[in-house]
Amino acid sequence: MSTSDIDESVRTELTRLRESIDNIDAAVVHMLAERFKCTQQVGHLKAQHQLPPADPDREARQIARLRQLAESANLDPAFAEKLLNFIIAEVIRHHETIAGGSAPRGRP
Repeated sequence: MSTSDIDESVRTELTRLRESIDNIDAAVVHMLAERFKCTQQVGHLKAQHQLPPADPDREARQIARLRQLAESANLDPAFAEKLLNFIIAEVIRHHETIAGGSAPRGRP
């Protein structure tokens, strides 16, 4: 079935929902950018004080916290944990790059 075969009211609702999704996606990207600005500052502070790029205790607390938030928001906690683990891995990579004396790729 092509979109031209869909009832106009369904197509209108689909468009409305997709526009909302697009707006949420944009907000997520901007929030991630803000988060990474903060973690860059953490990376510089860690490098200045010879602290390790990773903090497993903090990461475990954050994962537990995010899993609880996900549950209360009716989001799969396993998905939330996977997402946070992906973000944490990128943050650690940035911190390792900063500690090595250069800016992370795509960052000033």
